[in-house]
Amino acid sequence: MEAFRTQARLILASGSPRRRDFLSELGIAFEVLIADIDETPQTGEQPVDFVARLAWEKAQAVEESGAWVLAADTAVVVDGEILGKPGDAVEACAMLMRLSGRWHEVWTGFSLCCRATGESCTKAVCTKVRFLALTPELCRAYVNTGEPLDKAGAYGIQGKGCFLVPEISGSYTNVVGLPMTEVLEALLHHKVIALRDGL
Repeated sequence: MEAFRTQARLILASGSPRRRDFLSELGIAFEVLIADIDETPQTGEQPVDFVARLAWEKAQAVEESGAWVLAADTAVVVDGEILGKPGDAVEACAMLMRLSGRWHEVWTGFSLCCRATGESCTKAVCTKVRFLALTPELCRAYVNTGEPLDKAGAYGIQGKGCFLVPEISGSYTNVVGLPMTEVLEALLHHKVIALRDGL
């Protein structure tokens, strides 16, 4: 039996299979409508503001009367710079070697809103991640798997790239793409979901 039951219509404004899995595994029912927005950082925009803004804009881009919309955006940040998805294998290797042997931050912003009631909740969560010290050969071997090419920061902690991360400080699900503790708190607070009764 799942832990939660859904009691309001919920839309996930994301095509991420990881985000879908997090909700599905807890028994939360939802629909998927992918939001299409410009994800370019604004000049001087801090990572916390960047991910929160994109999450809010994605949620607002999905127009569904009466439904709750959940949207999120994740950014890998090193030296204050937001790393996007690499354009090719060479760029992926450069990103990974920049992260090699040091700590960086992963920020995820999420926004939960309902236009019918005017209620909303937007938050950003940070997790610190320590990377393995990579050799160029190990870096190329990972890039050759193809996994880094569609990942922000050129790695996926939940996939083949799990060996790259010996230590994190903070939420693991936040690094994957959705800070589930904070998201569940928001869904429960706004009565989108409820705890299932019984043992």
